Amino acid sequence: MANITVADNKSIFRKLILKGLYVIASINYPKVQKEYRYHIRENYFCRLNQIKFFVKDYLEKKKYKTIDFQGEFDQEIRYVIPFAYWHHLNGTLAKTISCKNTSDFYFFSQNHEEKYTERVWQKSYDNYEVPNMTHSASFSYKKWAKVPFKKHYANNIFRYQKPIVIIANKYNVEWDQPPINFLSITTLDIIINLLKDKYQIIYNRPLPAQIVSDNSDILDLHEHGWLKSTHPEVILMGDLYQKHAATLKSFNQLQMQVYANCDHFISIHGGTAALASCFEGTNIILSKCGIEHHLGEYNTIIPALSGAKILHAKCEEDVLQFIQQQYV
Repeated sequence: MANITVADNKSIFRKLILKGLYVIASINYPKVQKEYRYHIRENYFCRLNQIKFFVKDYLEKKKYKTIDFQGEFDQEIRYVIPFAYWHHLNGTLAKTISCKNTSDFYFFSQNHEEKYTERVWQKSYDNYEVPNMTHSASFSYKKWAKVPFKKHYANNIFRYQKPIVIIANKYNVEWDQPPINFLSITTLDIIINLLKDKYQIIYNRPLPAQIVSDNSDILDLHEHGWLKSTHPEVILMGDLYQKHAATLKSFNQLQMQVYANCDHFISIHGGTAALASCFEGTNIILSKCGIEHHLGEYNTIIPALSGAKILHAKCEEDVLQFIQQQYV
């Protein structure tokens, strides 16, 4: 009975703290919609939770920290990997655990386990061990370090006569609805015609067999065959993988090496945009809707990933305008 009572008391105490943090979030961000303040509250709680690690992180500084994550790829890129890299720099990282084919994201981890074969989005929202857990109007960078992906993966293999521009597209179910954020074939045709004389265009839309599935089903845009027949000058990331598979550990390793040699990106809302934002340069992000808009994240956490210049396009017409202004 005593154990149950203690557990109940902890639960009540936690609920009281969360209510108090929601009040603070409401005071700090009165213009933010009520449902979004809960995300801010959750991040507040995550930061408060870090107090219990003060002695280990700042005084003892031994390798103790195991970071275990199976949630969404977007959150892993934004929050978890920079948190792990901070512990690496701090000398306190003992082990990292994630999904298969993620070792290239954790290149700095001396003990990385690829434990999971699928991602479970719900597990992104009950992980209070990471200072930033979810969307927010503000983030903590005290235990968050920019990961030097570009420097680490720079190479002479994927270089061409013209500078690279990467089109990182997606075509997924979003919020249990048909695809919302994606570049249509019509828009792709315009983009390619605008850029093909100046850049070596590399098109990247990973297929289900190439990455670990998230909470969104990947659908078929039928653009790969169209690209090969209509724009053979465009290099497909999938073709690069087939060509270099013998020397690669995974599709993710290829992405990292190609992205590292690129300074011009066009990407799509979510993990696709977050990954492209890790490699400096300029990233035009198509995001038609999402909580990121309301909380201003394209001006905070996304550019912080590498110092990249982020241009937020709210529609395909905006993408074309940014391309004309920045890339042509």
